Amino acid sequence: MRQLFGRRIVTEQALAYSFTRRAILLGGAQLGVAGLLFGRMAWLAIAQKDKYDRLAESNRVQSQILPPRRGWIVDRHGKPIAVNRPSFRVDLIPDRLQDPDQAIDELRQILSLSHDDVKRIKDALDKAPGYQPVPVIEGLDYERFARVTLRQAELPGVAPTSGFSRYYPQGAAVGHLVGYVGPASADEYQKTHDPLLITPGFKVGKEGLEKTMEARLRGQPGAKRTEVTAHGKLVADLTTRPEKMGGTLPLTIDAGLQEYAARRLGPNSGSVSVIDVQTGGLLAMCSMPSYDPNIFSDGISTSEWAMLSANDHLPLMNKTVQALYPPGSTVKPMMALALQQWGVDPAEQVHCSGAYRVGNGLFHCWRHSGHGPIDMHRAIQQSCDVYFYTMGRRIGIDKIAPMARALGLGEKFDLPLPMQRYGTVPDSAWKLRHYKSAWSTADTVNASIGQGYVLINPLQLAVMAARIATGSTLAPQLIGGRAARNAPSLNIPPSHMAVVHGGMRDVINSGGAGTAASARLQVPGVEMAGKTGSAQVRRISMADRRAGRTSSEALAWKFRDHGHFIGFAPVEQPLYAVSVTLEHGNHGAAAAQVARDVLTYLFAPDRAMATLATMEQGWGGDIATRMAADVRHWQEAQAPAPAPIDTVDDSAPGNGQDGDVPE
Repeated sequence: MRQLFGRRIVTEQALAYSFTRRAILLGGAQLGVAGLLFGRMAWLAIAQKDKYDRLAESNRVQSQILPPRRGWIVDRHGKPIAVNRPSFRVDLIPDRLQDPDQAIDELRQILSLSHDDVKRIKDALDKAPGYQPVPVIEGLDYERFARVTLRQAELPGVAPTSGFSRYYPQGAAVGHLVGYVGPASADEYQKTHDPLLITPGFKVGKEGLEKTMEARLRGQPGAKRTEVTAHGKLVADLTTRPEKMGGTLPLTIDAGLQEYAARRLGPNSGSVSVIDVQTGGLLAMCSMPSYDPNIFSDGISTSEWAMLSANDHLPLMNKTVQALYPPGSTVKPMMALALQQWGVDPAEQVHCSGAYRVGNGLFHCWRHSGHGPIDMHRAIQQSCDVYFYTMGRRIGIDKIAPMARALGLGEKFDLPLPMQRYGTVPDSAWKLRHYKSAWSTADTVNASIGQGYVLINPLQLAVMAARIATGSTLAPQLIGGRAARNAPSLNIPPSHMAVVHGGMRDVINSGGAGTAASARLQVPGVEMAGKTGSAQVRRISMADRRAGRTSSEALAWKFRDHGHFIGFAPVEQPLYAVSVTLEHGNHGAAAAQVARDVLTYLFAPDRAMATLATMEQGWGGDIATRMAADVRHWQEAQAPAPAPIDTVDDSAPGNGQDGDVPE
């Protein structure tokens, strides 16, 4: 029996069977684990070989990015506008520093570092990897750079290096045109996580062409490879891959004319634009006052930034494309073309008595005594407001606005600029859409002389002058090296253009009968045609008129009229079109004189430079000299006043004598 008294009897055969089965299971498990380990080792050694080779190499070799040089910006003749020049800097290599505090203290004395500089450097050292350079100072002058270089043997870990920084030979004259460069912001880095953006010494375009043409100008970085230990200690320098410089950017700008126009604006706040009417190329596009882009490239101080921001002449604004003004009487040639298009005979006369009534309102001509009987030619020549009030009312705003737009007012131009403001060319539908009210006759009368709702930027005025000169839809160009495009015709009859050209010619060349006789070119055989404009920034009340307060010259600067001028030359075969805006510059005659000298530079540069030299003597020097003086005056004004020196009268009571205790 196999059971005795309810107990199971285990035989020797059963025990042997049980042991064998367990041994097989355990051996199988061991074999499976061994297979897994072998498979994993094979996966790592074979399939993942390249990955771990790269990781091992990255532990052994570190790559330092070498910032690329930016491409040059040059003018139409190849003259540099933005270039790279040698720049000196000092960095610290953490792994090579034997005594960081001593090295920093030595550099503080050699380089005259501030307390804030020292704190910044120490904070950066605490966070930097051993092989990553920590910047100490950039834009160093050669003398101080040489001092550090001579003592480099005594300062292990201190690395004086030379590179390149951005330089703008024309300075403030091209500030708004090209913009400036600066270190990439945290937001810019977060968008791409490109390590180049946080490389010491690398800068990106921040404004102007430097910003919009960044992809073309940037170039490709190089790399310097160094061998390090597992702890980041430097072992040796390995190979270096050179950087690739960015592409050259040719412009249509004439650098000499650009600088001359900026200087000729003098202390005024305003803009000058010059267009080659054969190609549409912008030869000059300057806005003043401006900033010197070199101070941004080298690092602008807090004081200089505060000074620029506080200036009521807005040196940080590109007035050429960002400022909006009423165009004033510069629209009268456009008005003449619109009037002729809708059947107005240029010989028809209007009687100007000096005022024009619309309902209960009275609209005045700039000549209070009136012009008497006046036709279209003389209305342009003498800028008669009443003529254009009368004729503009006859055809209405909805027939005026299309001609204004055809000539470039309110138009967005295809230019590589960060921001443009386009202004307003209103019509009846525009007012209904924006103000929910109907267009009125008074609105038309105002618009017919470039006031009311009409707003433009100065570049649009230059384009209008170019299109009037050529009779085509010429578009402005800024990037050179492109084939000139044939601009379609405006399809304006030559007889209409002849009336306008003749009137604009006599604005300047009619022996004093026009509004800009002082703008006549002093170049034999060359005449300029043009039109002045004054744009009010305040309403002249009847009380002002009765008191004779119609001129804005005696008012504070910000209440004076804006002065505009548009023109082209030569009259018979136009080559150049120009617009000048003087912010709060009163009458357009002053703007016309600026245009005269700017165009003279193109025909007779020596004569123009002689005129400018005389003017700059009265202005306190050239742009750089005046800007330096402004900085000094600003710093003196911001300096804290010296503390008053307390004087103690020993004879006065309560002075601490005779037991008195002063509180």
